[in-house]
Amino acid sequence: MRITRSWREQKVMLKLRFSNLSDSDFEFEEGDKESMMNNLANKLNKTREELMRLFIELQSY
Repeated sequence: MRITRSWREQKVMLKLRFSNLSDSDFEFEEGDKESMMNNLANKLNKTREELMRLFIELQSY
């Protein structure tokens, strides 16, 4: 995946698209990004693959 948007931009775009997300949903400890991604997928009722497709989609806006 080619990343063209910053993490901050991606967070804002996801929060605009999914009003149930908050800043705390994007927090993670050093080396524990996988846990955050799993929590996001659960909160959005998406599979990890669907979540990854969302991030890829954000790169095309």
